[in-house]
Amino acid sequence: MQLSGSSKWLLRAGTAVTLAFLYLPLIVILIYAFNSTRVQKWPPAGLTFSWFDRALHNPGVRDALATSVKCGLLATGVALVLGTMASIAVARYRFFGREAVSFLVILPIALPGIVTGMALNSTFTQVLGVSLGLLTIAIGHATFCIVVVYNNVVARLRRTSQSFEEASADLGANGLQTFRYVMFPQLRSALVAGALLAFALSFDEVIVTTFTAGQQQTLPLWIFANLSRPRQLPIVNVVAVLAIVLSLIPVWIAQRITADPVTAAGTGAAP
Repeated sequence: MQLSGSSKWLLRAGTAVTLAFLYLPLIVILIYAFNSTRVQKWPPAGLTFSWFDRALHNPGVRDALATSVKCGLLATGVALVLGTMASIAVARYRFFGREAVSFLVILPIALPGIVTGMALNSTFTQVLGVSLGLLTIAIGHATFCIVVVYNNVVARLRRTSQSFEEASADLGANGLQTFRYVMFPQLRSALVAGALLAFALSFDEVIVTTFTAGQQQTLPLWIFANLSRPRQLPIVNVVAVLAIVLSLIPVWIAQRITADPVTAAGTGAAP
């Protein structure tokens, strides 16, 4: 589609405003991470790298980071198994209530986090009598990480012909063999992308974690707990920047994996 010069400039201006709206606050935090003083004021009095060294050698930060990684890996593992099973059931089989199942699987990501957290806390502590800790955090995160895996896998299955699976069955392969040799190679990139997005979602979660953590402290909870302490604020800014970077990596990889090859290569092929 051909656009006039004024339309191009309008689109560029709109894009610039949108990006500034999204990322200007993050840039402010990035600048404050290099602030040379503990007092947070704009503009910073000077710049320094010293807070990065203190953050990396802070035992509380290291422990919270390790907890977040463990929770993310556990939640991602659970989400991969359950999300993949649900997506195959919905995309490949017809049964009564299939659309309702699809809706119920997706629903948790739309529910208020505080409601999900309260429900999980009551279930763990009062119904099941389970002590809150690393496992309960991971289960809580898995409730919404499943949605990310499910959406990725079910979308791939709906774009993939079922004829290969039918041919595999005709040749005598059982269900497990068909999944291993036919379905899994086609789903591999969707599974990897879903796992990366699920990990990123778990890594940044605060509300549900607050209700399911007990004595454990993830990196977002460490940031939240130390945000009101003036002497810790410079280190909090550094940790926030590190959290942004660690969240950006899996999201970027997932975007590259699931990118449309035609779009990624550009549209300037044949006229």
